[in-house]
Amino acid sequence: MTPYSLAFSVDVVASGTVLGAKPTDSPDQVTAILGADFAENSPDDHGMWRDYGMAEFSWVRESPHHPWEGHHFTLHVHRLTYWGGSIVNRAIRDRYGRFDHHLRFDELQRLLAKRGVHMEDVPDANAPAFTLRWQPASHVSGGVVATCRAEDGEGAAEIVQPPFGGWWCFHGARQGAPLL
Repeated sequence: MTPYSLAFSVDVVASGTVLGAKPTDSPDQVTAILGADFAENSPDDHGMWRDYGMAEFSWVRESPHHPWEGHHFTLHVHRLTYWGGSIVNRAIRDRYGRFDHHLRFDELQRLLAKRGVHMEDVPDANAPAFTLRWQPASHVSGGVVATCRAEDGEGAAEIVQPPFGGWWCFHGARQGAPLL
């Protein structure tokens, strides 16, 4: 991984934002930061997400008469394996440079530690093949696959995201839980 794209991942974990876009920001606020090149998905009147390439932001609302509330964002790091840097949003590439096909968690963890940012292990029923890490200050969690395809390499990060929040809790989890 290039130092620039690895720096992006370090910044996301340390800050809990994508180029300053917070998981609680409105759709307009996120689009002002990441640009208008996205695919919008609305399975119903209560949920929506926008796919900005590797980054997705999700919103919820109580009814069509209520405004969208930021719920979470997800970095689909695993998409780098198939599409490389072309899947990364233009605003992110403009700021950080090119992206490689992998994000190695051990490299990310080493650079985070140099900045004084540490991720904690979260018990997971799928361990040791899949582990979950949590950064308490930024409220970012990340899933790490220990056994995966040979081309990905052991310890390849799959997903990085902050916890689900707002009035709606995904998969019955309590608000603020460090989930994927």
